[in-house]
Amino acid sequence: MARSSTIRKTVETYLGRYPDESDALVGLLTALDRPVDVTARTTLPGHITCSAVVIDRQGRVLHVRRRATGSVMQAPGGHVDPWDRTLLAAALREVAEEAGIAPGALCLTPQLLGSPIDIDVPDIDANPGKGEPAHHHYDFRYVFYLAGEEPPAIALQDEGVSGAQWLPQPEVTSPTLRAKLLAARLDGRPEPVNASALIHDGHGRYLLHLRDHKPGVIWQSGAFALLGGGRSHDDQSLEGTLLRELSEEVPDLRIEDLKPYAVEAATSIDGLSVPVQVFAARWRGNADRLALHEGVLLRWFAPDDLDRLRLSPATRDLIRRHAAENPHDHKQAAAPAVWDGGSRTVLNGIGVHLHLEDAEGRVLLGLRHPDSKYAGNTWHYLAGRCEQESALACLVREAREEAGLVIDPVDVELAHVGHVVDTPGALPLMQLVFKARRWEGAPKVLEPDKCLIWQWWPRHELPDQIVPYTRTAIAAISEGRPYSQMGW
Repeated sequence: MARSSTIRKTVETYLGRYPDESDALVGLLTALDRPVDVTARTTLPGHITCSAVVIDRQGRVLHVRRRATGSVMQAPGGHVDPWDRTLLAAALREVAEEAGIAPGALCLTPQLLGSPIDIDVPDIDANPGKGEPAHHHYDFRYVFYLAGEEPPAIALQDEGVSGAQWLPQPEVTSPTLRAKLLAARLDGRPEPVNASALIHDGHGRYLLHLRDHKPGVIWQSGAFALLGGGRSHDDQSLEGTLLRELSEEVPDLRIEDLKPYAVEAATSIDGLSVPVQVFAARWRGNADRLALHEGVLLRWFAPDDLDRLRLSPATRDLIRRHAAENPHDHKQAAAPAVWDGGSRTVLNGIGVHLHLEDAEGRVLLGLRHPDSKYAGNTWHYLAGRCEQESALACLVREAREEAGLVIDPVDVELAHVGHVVDTPGALPLMQLVFKARRWEGAPKVLEPDKCLIWQWWPRHELPDQIVPYTRTAIAAISEGRPYSQMGW
């Protein structure tokens, strides 16, 4: 069951919206400070109950008739059970037990999300048969929309319920609930309350996030999923929701071209139907370089890899649909082009390289790991692909991460530019070679999966197995030539 601190936060947020009700809830706040379970029906003089305010597409509210009170109609609800995960989950259980409406037939409202619309404080008469003295309830009322167009068939499940009826909002029997419903203008039409990012690299790969394995706590626990999350009351839009979630989960990830792609249905921890606005965006960075603040890891995957992953069928189908609508050459990644004033402008990648010479004029090179995707078992500059950062910032970062070298940008100058196409039709790369006059530290192998050894080589005795444009750049720097090109 929800902790007292969580319930207190819910109450304080509620009172922020309805400060005039603070006197009525003093007893509840006092009980939350005591070492008692305020959700237990044995807690007196008052304890929490939960109700589900279900609204259909016509804006009508579901009411049930209780046998104990005769003709009085009210929203389905009742006491909290010890195994209810949250107060909202207790409300969902009550509507399922009393009216036969499963959580999957319901969804949250964009206006209230998971917050109660009302906390009623009814007085409850003594019940000598159950040994209960007069007391009062703190009834947390949560609003849900029907996820489908038509109301589901009502199947009364509780022997204490004798009937059910859909009432227009002006006829809702609780005066406080009626006033708040009318003020909130709840029309019963579901809208997305979550946002996710379908991030692709333009070459058929999709970025997926492996979530922590915490069943009952994290949505899609232990599975791969799209980045994103639920809307908060402070979010001005669903795009704002997604940008906030990305900043919390992967603060270094910078996505600027978000475009609405589809609305998908997911299922929450409590079994609710969740409409999700999916935004598509293209990004080509190195996922391994991103600092992940939530979850286990980020990885690129091709659609053919998805069957090997623990992944929801809806997400798998979504990715494959997007891939089918955006075909590409799996074998050879063509350079992306953008329309620019009637001409075809081809985007170029940026590579950053470090040219270091020791006191003897030898050049530092690293032997790349045989399993490296690029230039395996070949000597190369200390280098990296420029991400959402300046070229100098990339150089400084790569030197520190790959070899433990500390370089001050003021000690760096651009020594050479190589414009390279590795294979016909591939993405052109502008390879920037920077020369550092000073640095701190001796080269160390800090990323053994990429580099096996660092070694100083005389400029005129370079190894045979060396990246061709690296050899060209070293020769050009010796000769004072600022530019070279290869593969054009």
